[in-house]
Amino acid sequence: MSTVIPPQRGAEKVLPGSRQEPDRARRPRLRALDGLRLVAALMVVAFHWVGVNRNSAVWGGTPESLMPVLHRFSAYGFMGVQLFFLISGFVICMSCWGRTPRQYFTSRVVRLFPAYWVAIVLTGLVVNYAASARQERGHRSVSDILSNLTMLQQPLGVAEVDPVYWTLWVELRFYLLFAFVVAFGLTYRRVLTFCGIWMVLSVVGRGSDNKLLELFVMPEYAPYFIAGVVMYLIYRFGANWLLLGSVGFSFLVAQHQLLGTRDSFKYGVMHSISWTAMTVFCLFAFGVVLAAAMGAFDRIQWKWLTTAGALTYPVYLLHQEIGFALIRWARDHGIGVWATLIAALAAILLLSWVVHRYAERPLSALMRRMLDAPGLALPKSDPPVRSRATLAEQPAVHAEGSPIR
Repeated sequence: MSTVIPPQRGAEKVLPGSRQEPDRARRPRLRALDGLRLVAALMVVAFHWVGVNRNSAVWGGTPESLMPVLHRFSAYGFMGVQLFFLISGFVICMSCWGRTPRQYFTSRVVRLFPAYWVAIVLTGLVVNYAASARQERGHRSVSDILSNLTMLQQPLGVAEVDPVYWTLWVELRFYLLFAFVVAFGLTYRRVLTFCGIWMVLSVVGRGSDNKLLELFVMPEYAPYFIAGVVMYLIYRFGANWLLLGSVGFSFLVAQHQLLGTRDSFKYGVMHSISWTAMTVFCLFAFGVVLAAAMGAFDRIQWKWLTTAGALTYPVYLLHQEIGFALIRWARDHGIGVWATLIAALAAILLLSWVVHRYAERPLSALMRRMLDAPGLALPKSDPPVRSRATLAEQPAVHAEGSPIR
């Protein structure tokens, strides 16, 4: 993922109760968030590879028995998703400030789809033609793969090429919700109002029987997106008690939602999961992103973090099914557990770099040029209606749509 670059603030009015230092517009890049993204991705990799005992066929034994110490920590690696959502709320608000709805749409499309399409093709080939993967997951039809290209396989009721893609449907719903604020223009008050309304609806939706409301307000994940958005307001306008209180309230809701999250992941881990450990990490995730928003990591400007951020999305997309196939092949050939783990991780990182460098970047540039083309802009008014004479010259049409001859 690309390095996060703070927007230019210009002469934006400072709101009462906020603190905006004169040099905030010249703050350095938030490279620390790129590093946190890679940490979140590697947590998810660790969970799928080492934390999930139901994948015993991949290793030729349960990860708990083969790597007991690493498994104990990796069993909580799914919390990397929560960290992802926190950072996503921050970054989306940052990247969309001052943009038009069309620019917002373009930025999301070119960010999500190029690497995803490549991952669908590569993962589909592995799932369908690698013997070990085919045995574990079953065949994916051409229709399934084509449907997955839309990123809407979940609402379409289509099997995912890779189960890890479920989070993308969550992200898409967040983008759709945030598009309403972008349409009116992002301001401090509008964004904060949006966060407050979303939080109320997410809490109400959790206990309601309204499935449509619950689908869009995403009670289990809303506190993370909301907190991330508010943390960006802190970054942009400075901390005040209203914003800090909103972050704290989001954490209080999040820790309760973790009870449901814990129960949903016990199936794969196949043993109890500590809510306390989950909550401690959740508090750490909130704290570290908030610290970044308040400038604690501004001095961290290691350039390799830019590469780390760029690799995060491909690593997330490619690691599960392709990683399983690599691990199964290595174990079938007698390679040791730790050597297999290191080699598989190195292979996924290398593949992710290749996808980013030679597929994602050129495809993103091409798609941006296409979407920015003047001909794709929606007209500000309806085109002129054709005259009756022009219409009379057109052939008559049956109800079925074929011209009358």
